[in-house]
Amino acid sequence: MAKITFITQSGESIAAEAKDGSLMELAKNNNVSGIEGECGGVCSCTTCHVHIEANYYSKTGAPGDIEADMLELDDHVSEYSRLGCQVQITAELDGMMVHVANE
Repeated sequence: MAKITFITQSGESIAAEAKDGSLMELAKNNNVSGIEGECGGVCSCTTCHVHIEANYYSKTGAPGDIEADMLELDDHVSEYSRLGCQVQITAELDGMMVHVANE
């Protein structure tokens, strides 16, 4: 089980727990503002763009080629950007904070 805290653009903090699934699914299930997941999690949009906490970034793995290409299309990219649909929840991510990149 991993407890993950989402920080929205308005500063709202939403803590959620899951055993598995993606960050996007967890965010959508907990009504996190700014996470839309319009493509349904197939890595063809950036509506689940998040910034991973630096000390957890290596635990999520680097973006794959398709994800990196999608992120290049977003205006709010940082060195810790990931698409939530591509980050699978594991126990290793317990305690992680992610910042929602879009409003």
